[in-house]
Amino acid sequence: MAKHDHPFWRKPKHHLDAEHTNDHVHWVELFYDLIHVVTIFMLGNYLSHHLDVHGFLVFTGLFLAVWYAWADNTIYNSVYVSTDILHRIGMALQIITVMIVAASIPAIGAGGWPFFALGYAMNRAITAAMWLRAAGVDPDHPDNAARAVARNFAILAAVFALSAILPRPLAYWVFGLGLLSVQLQYVLPRVGTFWNTRITPRLGHISERFALLILILIGEGFFKLVVTLSEKGIYKVSFGTLFNLAIGGISLFVMAWVYFDSAGNAKPKSDSKGQMLTYWFAHIVLMLCCVLMGVALAGEVYVGFLEPYPYDYAVIGCIGLVGFLGSLTIIQSVIVDRDLTRKYHTNRVRLFGIAVTLLTLLLVPYIPSIIGNLLWGTALFSQIAWPLYRAIREMSADDWDTAKPDRH
Repeated sequence: MAKHDHPFWRKPKHHLDAEHTNDHVHWVELFYDLIHVVTIFMLGNYLSHHLDVHGFLVFTGLFLAVWYAWADNTIYNSVYVSTDILHRIGMALQIITVMIVAASIPAIGAGGWPFFALGYAMNRAITAAMWLRAAGVDPDHPDNAARAVARNFAILAAVFALSAILPRPLAYWVFGLGLLSVQLQYVLPRVGTFWNTRITPRLGHISERFALLILILIGEGFFKLVVTLSEKGIYKVSFGTLFNLAIGGISLFVMAWVYFDSAGNAKPKSDSKGQMLTYWFAHIVLMLCCVLMGVALAGEVYVGFLEPYPYDYAVIGCIGLVGFLGSLTIIQSVIVDRDLTRKYHTNRVRLFGIAVTLLTLLLVPYIPSIIGNLLWGTALFSQIAWPLYRAIREMSADDWDTAKPDRH
């Protein structure tokens, strides 16, 4: 093998120009994804300690910031096949910036803000450097689309750095404007880089990367449940609390079950911009709602069978489930058709779950937690119970037809 063909030295290559590409996630990308475990945990902790409208809005803004940092890295790695040493060093430096961002979240409203903003600015600057390097790999044919993305992220890095030194709340508005610009630099008609065919990502790679992050986000819910119980003291709680803990764990498992049976790892039907943007934005909502439900299920540790479920936890849990089912319905409308999804995971099942969740939200302050869990659980578990029932009934009918004697 020639030196330049070894992954350690192979320069970035646009996937449209490469002779051989695959959609599988490289280990460096997976490691970057796993680093976000601590960030999501910190975000969940922040929301747990600020269960009011202001706290929810701050949490949502922070989640979007973290998600964009992850998603922009995903887009780059989907457009360019990069495995060489300089790329690995760049990814390692981005991991450091994510650590700074995560450590700043608990004190985001005080001394943590400058560190958060500067860490985020450095992350954006490294992203710009990656795109700029890819643009100049072939000096005879520079990639102007990549150069435009690099320029945009360099400007945004400066905006985020500026927000670190501005007085608040002006700093928050400047940072928020930068976050909005992250999306606008992709999607604005004519000037947005997303409309350039050179920025079209590998759909299979994007879908696999989304699926991996979904697992991480849902897995954070287990972490939250266990840590909450351990802090309270497992030896201090009643059997009812331990039963609630089990229900919370199973609910998280079912969330993953529903997603992967109906939409996980499925590519958009085409690379048309409308379908890709729908797929993109619906996944933002879906992932946000996964974190909301993970935090809400930690409320199981605070009650037994007869006390009402903590209302602040119940609110975000119900909002999360409605958003989860609604965004999943939208994703299903733009992905490649699956027999299982089309036949069993229907819109009627999703609407039933949403209706029961909204009923739960109305009743939960007035009913014991065991009844609230039963209602919320009905909304979620129906998403696998009905498809299973349909599948078993269909299989039984097929077996019955096969067993009939041939009278001819």
